[in-house]
Amino acid sequence: MTIRSRGVQSVEIAGRILEALMRAGRAAMLRDLAAGAAITPAQAHAYLVSLRKLGLVEQDGASGRYRLGPFALRLGLARLRGLDPLRMAAETIGQISDRLDLMVAITVWGDHGPTVVQVHEAATQVHANVRAGTLFSLTGTATGWVFAAFAAPALIEDMIAAELANPAHSQRVAAGMRLEDVRRMVARVREVGYATTAGAPVPGVSAISAPVFDHGGQIQLAVTAMGPSGLVDLSPESPQLAALRAYAGELSGQLGGEGSVFTLPSRTGPADRVKMLAALGAPEA
Repeated sequence: MTIRSRGVQSVEIAGRILEALMRAGRAAMLRDLAAGAAITPAQAHAYLVSLRKLGLVEQDGASGRYRLGPFALRLGLARLRGLDPLRMAAETIGQISDRLDLMVAITVWGDHGPTVVQVHEAATQVHANVRAGTLFSLTGTATGWVFAAFAAPALIEDMIAAELANPAHSQRVAAGMRLEDVRRMVARVREVGYATTAGAPVPGVSAISAPVFDHGGQIQLAVTAMGPSGLVDLSPESPQLAALRAYAGELSGQLGGEGSVFTLPSRTGPADRVKMLAALGAPEA
């Protein structure tokens, strides 16, 4: 039997108002906040008076619209300062691995490129030598393609060039690839928000990788699920893909980033896009 703890209804209603204001993304009118919180405008006004006193909400004197106040900002910053992306992922990696019945790896950008920091094995064994400390190539793995698409250009330019110049290196799918192939793949991953590999670089092993972003739109880590190719569904409608992306999106949301990322993060402006495309020899599209 599940026992539900009693809460304070007025606090929950105030939370709904704050959530409605957050979702609005800009100063909002009283009636819109009331509708978002499923209460009457008169009720919403009473709550907003108290929220203003706390500094959680402030009101524009000219328009009468409401926006989040300075105390809300301080609360958000305090939350972000206390977050540890790796700890958050480490605490939950087993759950997503068990759900998918696939090996799941957490990878960050290290001194020598994408570096695995934690692996959770699945019941179904994967014949791939993946463990903490394993380095992934940028152009040879699903994890690498995620970093190639979303990491800062300054981090990846030289590594991509080195892989293209040395295609015979172990686990480099760049063998046989041309520069235009690489930039098409990068553009594709940036468009859909994830990367996959089928039977490469390890024959018979396929992988799905998704990025995790922080509140500034910077990639913090990649979550990659891998397993025997016959057990990994790489189709766009794949339940495994949906679950992994939802997991990565949840981690991003916990870090203040976008919960679902389908395009390049907002932190990357036009100048950064031009730099990235120029580094890969792509036109300024």
